[in-house]
Amino acid sequence: MKVALGADQKGFVLKEHIKQILVTKGYEIVDFSKKPAEDFVDSSLAVAKAVLGKEADRGIMFDEYGVGSHMASSKLKGMISANVTDENSAHMTRRHNNTMAIALGAGIVGEKLAESLVKEYLTADYDGGRHQVRVDMISKML
Repeated sequence: MKVALGADQKGFVLKEHIKQILVTKGYEIVDFSKKPAEDFVDSSLAVAKAVLGKEADRGIMFDEYGVGSHMASSKLKGMISANVTDENSAHMTRRHNNTMAIALGAGIVGEKLAESLVKEYLTADYDGGRHQVRVDMISKML
């Protein structure tokens, strides 16, 4: 699986940690923040565009709180992202919402929790079925 990563200055250290974990586990990484982006808008839009453009299968965005990256990426038509802070949300947002990217706040989650969130998100599959109606509705917005 190819995973796009992007981070601003506040999320960069956590992104680097998660990147190393993912590389060790055999994920292919597309890193849009080899150095920290000046603003989370830039890094999150790079990740969102990569996922929407099929350059990556999933995306993970990092900033201080996660909310900003989620909001910025969600402005692109067809993009479905989520700010996650617990394992169940990370897992279920993929299963029920076909989430294309998650946002993690380095000021909210530490390294160990971030590892769990990423694992839950990347190992979950979309359930489809009855959830597709909602996903179609979200995808048509904007």
